[in-house]
Amino acid sequence: MSGNTVTRPHSASCAPSRAARELDLKRSEFDLAVHLGRIRTVPDEGGGGGRRVARAEIERLRSDPRFPETLRASVRAVGTSEGADVMGVPPARFTRLARLGLVVPVRFYLNRYRVVVWLYLADELEQFAADGTNAFLLTGRTPAVLRSQLAAGVDLRPRNWRGRHLGFLHRQADGPWQRAGVLAGFLDPLQVAEIVKDPYERSHLNRFRPGPPAHGTPGTPAAHLVEKIMTADDPDEIDWLGYDLARTLDEARAEQPAPRPFPKPVPTPPAAPPGPPDEPGRPARGLLNRLRRRSG
Repeated sequence: MSGNTVTRPHSASCAPSRAARELDLKRSEFDLAVHLGRIRTVPDEGGGGGRRVARAEIERLRSDPRFPETLRASVRAVGTSEGADVMGVPPARFTRLARLGLVVPVRFYLNRYRVVVWLYLADELEQFAADGTNAFLLTGRTPAVLRSQLAAGVDLRPRNWRGRHLGFLHRQADGPWQRAGVLAGFLDPLQVAEIVKDPYERSHLNRFRPGPPAHGTPGTPAAHLVEKIMTADDPDEIDWLGYDLARTLDEARAEQPAPRPFPKPVPTPPAAPPGPPDEPGRPARGLLNRLRRRSG
């Protein structure tokens, strides 16, 4: 150090926007990489509930000989048409595979007509197509059992996305109350109330309940549609989430009960003022009054 030059300590972590730039990623690519666990984050020790990226994590990713191509390829998300090209199948077949849950969406958005557009990881689609055991699904006639499911209206895309999103939120949770809040975020509030009877516990749980991904202003048709996608609708999925919520709540209660307001102290009524003392040598007033009633 010379003159007035001051060497500032090198921060051990950086904000997501800075990390995205250092990793040569668009912010949407960075967010997806975090979502998938490709980039590990740490809680912001400065408060505020945000997440940061450790400098060591950035150095780990940049040390890859094929950086940034490998990282970008791992978060490349494609829609139906491009996904069909990746797998070498017609778009209609690709949609059938997705509805059957054989390929899993990683995210979604609403287009200007409020139609849900599902996105898939290109590398997962490539792996699916390269697996020889899936060859019968890519060509020829769809098996009868799968055709019957499609005819019945099966569409596992929302449920599969919820499962993936649940895993991401669970990885970000720091304790049982946070994990319970994540589970509650995928259930209807009435279903949560059936499991969590105590209003103080429900209030505390709602602090950790995640909202749906931001798609439109709250209260708009677009927001309602996203909320519907976020909420479990299959009976077995609801049962599983409810069971896991009840179990996680038991862990949360054991670790730290939900806060409750302190009971207000009951005010003590003021004591009656004492009457004037009886004169010496005279009977007490109570005795005098009884004698008067008897002689009356």
